[in-house]
Amino acid sequence: MRKLFLFIMAFFLMLGVVSCKPSEEEVTPTPEVDLKAVYPQNDVYYEIFVRSFADSDADGIGDLNGIASKLDYLKSLGVDVIWLSPVYQSPMHDNGYDISDYNEINPIFGVMDDMKNLIKEVHQREMRLIMDLVINHTSDEHEWFIKSAKQDPEYKDYYIWRDEPTDIESIFGGSAWTYHQEAKAYYFHLFADSQPDLNWNNQKMREKIYSMINQWLDLGIDGFRLDVIDLIGKNIDQKIFSNGPYLETYLSELKERCFKGRDVMTVGETPGLSIQRSAELTSQQHGYLNMVFQFAHIGLDEIPGQGKWALKKLDVLELKNTFDQVQSTFYKEGWNALFLANHDQPRALSRYGSLDYPKHSAMMLSTLIYGMQGTPFVYQGEEIGMSGVKYNDISFYRDIETLQIYDILK
Repeated sequence: MRKLFLFIMAFFLMLGVVSCKPSEEEVTPTPEVDLKAVYPQNDVYYEIFVRSFADSDADGIGDLNGIASKLDYLKSLGVDVIWLSPVYQSPMHDNGYDISDYNEINPIFGVMDDMKNLIKEVHQREMRLIMDLVINHTSDEHEWFIKSAKQDPEYKDYYIWRDEPTDIESIFGGSAWTYHQEAKAYYFHLFADSQPDLNWNNQKMREKIYSMINQWLDLGIDGFRLDVIDLIGKNIDQKIFSNGPYLETYLSELKERCFKGRDVMTVGETPGLSIQRSAELTSQQHGYLNMVFQFAHIGLDEIPGQGKWALKKLDVLELKNTFDQVQSTFYKEGWNALFLANHDQPRALSRYGSLDYPKHSAMMLSTLIYGMQGTPFVYQGEEIGMSGVKYNDISFYRDIETLQIYDILK
């Protein structure tokens, strides 16, 4: 009976989502587009969490050469574009999302020659390679932050400093302000205290970011997944973070300075944006990004107001209605990236399926998510129905958000 239930649920969810296409009376049909001629939209993307994907030198850590050894496998799956988690120089407090040098490869993953070889091997197989790029914040070990804390005139305003903290809280828990002894001031961090936010109001800082991006594109990278890109236009004095007053200004400048005229793609992580706003930013009118990760469906099994750590039973009808709204909105304008899980989320099979019937659950979830309009993103292991893991010892976890919340709640 449980198998039958899974298939019935998938059928009715898909029936509801497919039927959400607006009638001709509701919206003027958009011009026909040959998606086969559109690189970003019609491809299948595969996210690789580099540290755990493939280890070429038996040190227990995945690396760039390990990925190169698996390219034929990825090609056989029908993967068109590979998305790498951050491989830049980093102290790895947040699995590479705390970058200390944008221009260097973290030695645990290899060297720059390994990166160049991977780009070459990917392109030889007529696939593409995009990188995960974090430009809302850096590591506190980045040269820019070190100089900023020393009050270096050139770098002082690369980050956000205040004499006194406010009541803004970090997404990872606790205050978003940390006192720096050398600077004798508080610096702002929406995430961990080892991840100070960049001050996007500083033109010189933005120029450094654009120069770095263009260097990677010149090297042969085919685009970027832009981490929490909805936060770069924030105004912390007004307590506006996502979809801030300067977001379109900076996205427009980023496109003009780095992406315009290049055969590359961008997908923005926009967890704080509404469905409508996400569609606007990727519409033909604006086109700041090729597509976005829209998060309307992700928090439906969370208890409202208690965050991702307090879960409730998923309301399937609510899920269907949310997908209905997403599909209706993006049918009119913009483009959406389809996903149920990634490096920040639990495994979809464990979260939404049944481990008693893993194969049928995995098939149901894939049918549901990849049967909709949008570009499919597969998280490594989903193709073989990987489930999540639960440890009984907190020391086994490497995720900084998990560890920080554990310390707060214990």
